[in-house]
Amino acid sequence: MADNKLYKIGITQGDINGVGYEVIIKALSDYRILELCTPIVYGLSKAASYHRKLLNLPDFSFQYIKNLDQLSSKRPNLINIYEDEVKIELGTSTKIAGQMAERSLYASGRDLKNGNLDAIVTAPINKENVQSEKFTFSGQTEFYEHYFGGEKKAMMMMVADSLRVGFVTNHLPIQEVAAKLSKELIYKKLEILNNSLYRDFGLNNPTIAVLSLNPHSGDNGLLGKEEKEIISPAIELAFQDKINAFGPFPADGFFGSGSYRKFDAILAMYHDQGMLPFKILGTEGVNFTAGLPIVRTSPAHGTAYDIAGKNEANAQSMRNAIYLAIDILKNRAR
Repeated sequence: MADNKLYKIGITQGDINGVGYEVIIKALSDYRILELCTPIVYGLSKAASYHRKLLNLPDFSFQYIKNLDQLSSKRPNLINIYEDEVKIELGTSTKIAGQMAERSLYASGRDLKNGNLDAIVTAPINKENVQSEKFTFSGQTEFYEHYFGGEKKAMMMMVADSLRVGFVTNHLPIQEVAAKLSKELIYKKLEILNNSLYRDFGLNNPTIAVLSLNPHSGDNGLLGKEEKEIISPAIELAFQDKINAFGPFPADGFFGSGSYRKFDAILAMYHDQGMLPFKILGTEGVNFTAGLPIVRTSPAHGTAYDIAGKNEANAQSMRNAIYLAIDILKNRAR
């Protein structure tokens, strides 16, 4: 049966000094997207107008609303989250930009938690200037995990077509990665990844490749013991529970030989191990927070201060993030 529901997709503004508004406006300027969803940006009306003028898109406009009761299905909507004047300093990290990014996250998060939104797509934030007494998270994935699921219930997954990369650890200093790994943690991430492949992507009996931590998978303990003592036992435990996990595979040979094409997903031990090949192979990809009852996606790029305001940002990743959120909602409905 066809799913023709018009989903309410909340979109956070991200950092007002980066490319967030540029990719949002460009993605929403093709009004055919309104046939799939009703977008609601949680942001600043004056910041949106400022960026729209820079992009020279006179035919594009938001429907400015005060609450969700005023939603328009004919234009993208914007809920103004702050009334006072806010200075925009393109390409610069400022305290007020971080405060506005945080305010957007909490405003949209409350509406999602209350059932007034179907999903959230987040524009890029600056992980440093968004820090406050209330926001102490190392990234948006960690924020949503805390806000909706509690500790260790979520996983960052990068998605580009059939390439899907999950992570055991996210935004963690490299010197802390090995100490963080445990058989229990890796098994839990495999469980989250396997369930997401089934529930969110509609894959039956999916296969997962698990990467090693050390060069050459530790060379039988010569270059590290994590593979023998932690990673392999976690894979064996997962396999006993009917999760089709294989490995551990050395990351360089695994990606270099094209072996990643043989699996439905890949589990990386740390951020750059999975992110580097993903960004080379999976252009215009999407960041999805798996393992939570809610759907949250994001374009797979940062604030890009260096090109902010120059009309050079590619909006396809933001567009794909909106599409993926809708696809996951439809898969969950099935």
